[in-house]
Amino acid sequence: MRTRLGPAGLTAAAVLVIVVLVSVCAPLLAPYDPDRPDLYTALTGSTGSHLLGGDALGRDILSRLMFGARTTLVGPLVIIALSTVVGTVLAITAAWCGGRVDAVLSRLLDVLFAVPGIVFALVTVAVTGPGMTGVVAGLAVAYTPYVARVVRGAALRERNLPYVAAAWLQGRSALAICARHLLPNLRPLIVAQSVSALGFAVIDLAAISFLGLGVQPPDADWGLMVKSGLDGAMRGQPMEAVSASVLIVLVVVAVTVLGDRMGAHRGSAR
Repeated sequence: MRTRLGPAGLTAAAVLVIVVLVSVCAPLLAPYDPDRPDLYTALTGSTGSHLLGGDALGRDILSRLMFGARTTLVGPLVIIALSTVVGTVLAITAAWCGGRVDAVLSRLLDVLFAVPGIVFALVTVAVTGPGMTGVVAGLAVAYTPYVARVVRGAALRERNLPYVAAAWLQGRSALAICARHLLPNLRPLIVAQSVSALGFAVIDLAAISFLGLGVQPPDADWGLMVKSGLDGAMRGQPMEAVSASVLIVLVVVAVTVLGDRMGAHRGSAR
């Protein structure tokens, strides 16, 4: 692991592990109920009892950051998981079948690729209403071509290698060849591509929550905290907006570095 990722990759992985552990253990680590208001601590700075102060409603900012890590991470993970599964299936199907199937699926992916992800999310929200379900579904559709286009190119190369022809001559079915031989050889590329896309999903989901269309109050979410913290910033207490923004940037940078290191290792291995 140390050789594959290097110091930068290991640091990025450690940052992500810490964020995940904090989000999982938030009920045990958070000093206060993240949704409990306290007007006596509204828009206060750092104190001994509130390390990062309180927001406009007096809720403890540190506690809300810990709980907000859950929605900030779970949403993008679901988006990438759905888009990776669907995109991989479409890519392998297109590469294996070729001909009209490949042409139709390729045109479909091109159309999806041309539409910004946030547009898909906004259209879904217009149909289902504000909330995580519609946003996640829309972004999952938008991210599918990012995975499918890369995997399709690699699957086309693997499709023409001798081991595929040998397995076909042995009488194995197309499904067995794709599942037992093609997919395992494509797995490093799929994982690297998915990790790289995760950072963009974090940004998109935070932006939609900032617009008020994703996570709804009073639930804690980093993107929503940036929006709600603007009022405190105008009153000279920017801790909520700044801390949430810094954490978003930190997670995105860590995911990007980890994805780049995994992609670089795959390229050098080949």
